[in-house]
Amino acid sequence: MARVDGGELLARTLQRAGVKDVFALQGGHLDAFLVACDDHGIRLTDTRHEAAAGHAADGYARTSAGLGVCVVTAGPGFANCFPAIVNAHLDAVPVLFLVGAAPMREDETYPLQGGIDQVAMATPATKWAYRITHTGRIPELIELAIRKATTGKPGPVLIEIPIDVLFAKVEEGSVREADNFFVESGPAPSSDAVTAAVALLKAAQRPVIMIGAGARFSRCEQELRAFAEMSNIPVVHNNKAFGMLPWEHPLNCGTFNMLAAAGLAGVQPPDTILMLGARLGLFTAGRSDAIVPHDAKIIQVNIEASDMGRIRNITLPIVADVGETLKALSVALKGRDLPDWNGWTKAMGSLKSGIDGLYADWQEEPGRALHPYHAVKAIVAACPANTLFIGDGGESSLWIQQAAKVNIPGGLLTHGYLGCLGIGPGMAMGAQRVYPDNPVVLVTGDGSAGFHIQEFETMVRHGLPIITVILNNQAWGMSWHGQRAMFGHNHTVITKLADSNYEQVCVAFGGAGERADTIGEITDAMARALAVKVPTCINVSIDPEIVEPSMGIMIGGGGSRSEDEARAKKETVVPYYESLKE
Repeated sequence: MARVDGGELLARTLQRAGVKDVFALQGGHLDAFLVACDDHGIRLTDTRHEAAAGHAADGYARTSAGLGVCVVTAGPGFANCFPAIVNAHLDAVPVLFLVGAAPMREDETYPLQGGIDQVAMATPATKWAYRITHTGRIPELIELAIRKATTGKPGPVLIEIPIDVLFAKVEEGSVREADNFFVESGPAPSSDAVTAAVALLKAAQRPVIMIGAGARFSRCEQELRAFAEMSNIPVVHNNKAFGMLPWEHPLNCGTFNMLAAAGLAGVQPPDTILMLGARLGLFTAGRSDAIVPHDAKIIQVNIEASDMGRIRNITLPIVADVGETLKALSVALKGRDLPDWNGWTKAMGSLKSGIDGLYADWQEEPGRALHPYHAVKAIVAACPANTLFIGDGGESSLWIQQAAKVNIPGGLLTHGYLGCLGIGPGMAMGAQRVYPDNPVVLVTGDGSAGFHIQEFETMVRHGLPIITVILNNQAWGMSWHGQRAMFGHNHTVITKLADSNYEQVCVAFGGAGERADTIGEITDAMARALAVKVPTCINVSIDPEIVEPSMGIMIGGGGSRSEDEARAKKETVVPYYESLKE
């Protein structure tokens, strides 16, 4: 009987699960697996830092609406990767993290890269964390891990495999091959819930559909489009559901922030909200009514019951898969007369094109730093329709969300609830692996660019022609603007940066790079970057004085930023959260 080691079993199991790409950083604990990957058609993309590998697997999962896989070594490898684990956990992204460990027989002996309980540390930040202790069980436990990551509310799982377990050999005939990696787990809504939802929608005067990651991972873009077109209800999305409707679709009304913009434009707020796979919280302006009116009726569809409400009461909670719910609602509404929402829909649709009006007064002048919105708008205008965008950085990620025209589901990736800077290079590499023939453009701030600038080498080595545009305002922009708003312009600390030639780092690693200080130079630089098809960095100087508009919401939870106004309201303003009541 042939004998097989744990690395071969692990590679074989991932192949059977349909895994084509693994993101990793080499470590001796993993070698038995890494050398087996070639024999099983698994492509290894090795990064220069474990966090980048984790973010790449996360980006791969978000872009594909499937499973991402990251493999890192023990001890410092696991510790370096931890931000990526937490990021995937908070955003409910299915990533399988495989982590090496010191030999079990050397527990409590202070071995190399051991001495910490990785499973215990990962447990609060994963759906499941487990240590495999027997080589022959690797297939069945990896199968279980993949099911846990991808069923119900998705999320990361961590499997620790000690080196002696991974290198050990077992009789091949004693191992049960795994097959049940993915199972149908999307429950349909009850007939009573569908009936109640239809009644609420038919009674609405200004309904809106809000979609989030639950819709994206349900892969229900066809069902969404069919239901939206049948009902003529406008659709807005958070930053995890870009591209579910193509940019030009008349019912695609932009991001959740368009609901906040409605009041400024004299458009009445929605009175009924069909919330599909989205959660109330940071991306709905917290407890304020800036985005979700307090008196709006809310139908919340989510596969996870614990994510219902939390901030306010829900009129009709429906625990079900988003795609199945849309199918059921389409059937229930077919042939029924619905209110005429055409005026409301057109009013909401007009807001998306009105963004340009916010910055219409700015004019480019010689020697004047660029307005960040106009810079990003020029970047987007240079891109073909099949471009995927990544946003990284405090305000930089917000500018690209305003300007991007996304036509691919999962075609714009950016920060989630962790607010973790430096995700950009990894997520861009993950997205490029999913769409190897599409342009991938990373728009990042100069602060966030410094976290993983060494990943230019990874992009060059693996032939990933990602275009990285650095919006360079010589500051940690969001923090600098926040300090100036709260404490005055003369009271800012550790928020300024030097004007650095970041593009030369990319050149040094074998890519291309240039500076761009005018709109014309951005246009020309983007054309060259798209043509050369090698990793390229474009360093764009932007005006540090310009504040991204949603900073008003970010500081003091949408409340006043003026010290006098805050004093009158008996409030203490704090950044990013609700003001403290005195």
